[in-house]
Amino acid sequence: MNILIWHVHGSWATSFVQGPHTYLVPVTPERGPDGLGRAATWKWPPNVREVTPQELGEQDIDLMVLQRPQEITLAHAWSGRRPGIDVPAVYVEHNSPDGAPVGTRHPLADRDDIPLVHVTHFNRLMWDSGRAPATVIEHGVIDPGPLWTGVETRAAVVVNDPVRRGRTTGTDLLPHFAGVAPLDVFGMRTEGLGAHLGLPPDRVRTRDLPQGELHPAMARCRLYLHPVRWTSLGLSLLEAMFLGMPVVALDTTEVREAVPDDAGIVSNRPEVLDEAVRAFLADPAQAAYAGERARAAVQARYGVQRFLDDWEHLMKEVTR
Repeated sequence: MNILIWHVHGSWATSFVQGPHTYLVPVTPERGPDGLGRAATWKWPPNVREVTPQELGEQDIDLMVLQRPQEITLAHAWSGRRPGIDVPAVYVEHNSPDGAPVGTRHPLADRDDIPLVHVTHFNRLMWDSGRAPATVIEHGVIDPGPLWTGVETRAAVVVNDPVRRGRTTGTDLLPHFAGVAPLDVFGMRTEGLGAHLGLPPDRVRTRDLPQGELHPAMARCRLYLHPVRWTSLGLSLLEAMFLGMPVVALDTTEVREAVPDDAGIVSNRPEVLDEAVRAFLADPAQAAYAGERARAAVQARYGVQRFLDDWEHLMKEVTR
């Protein structure tokens, strides 16, 4: 099967392209947001092929996997075929609604020819999907292995664009947590975060690392801190659990579903979270046990093979 899919979310796409199909990934000369091409920092298999907009019209396409509203227009303009009408299509919604859930209608809500695939049950509940057939395929993560050592008494945080995203990702909470534990904040466009928050370098260290270096660096930290208020279930949280890291997280969105009680602490009470951070910093054995439970839980629910099997089942239904 030839599947058209844009490179939008690198981690999610890395799992998706592990399937048995040919994946056609648009590329433009400037490699901008609508044509990033193959990933530069993730390992993608050779069955992922870059195609230019000019070449797309000459390709056989069995399924279009859309992830942003503008891709409906781009797919038609570049391939000459209309998603959901001329070619079967699905739309993956990666995010929780930006606005108030009671009043946020999905861009595909008025269509019933393109199934809407949410990545968490929380997201499906919060979005008004309207007429669109809605389902859930939960994340699947390629197992990086049990790399956790916890040799550094620091808390790892992973967030892209923390200054711009602000309260959404809990950036405003970082000064509080930096008073409890020194932080390593990993992610793109994290430079200048310490100065923005008024924190000295010894309390917050920012690290924009290539994907191959990210997991070993995270795994040196004693625990994983997830201060996110309102995004979808972060793949970085699941990756930390695969590494064997104990978790301290806000009890928001789908976190409670992913993190069992013995894998860490999930709460919206700052004093409870503070106590958990201090306990893991002080007791490596407790941190190791919670990390083992986190790894077992995430392996059981968020493995990449289950993810690929779920997608195979849906694709057969959509393309039959």
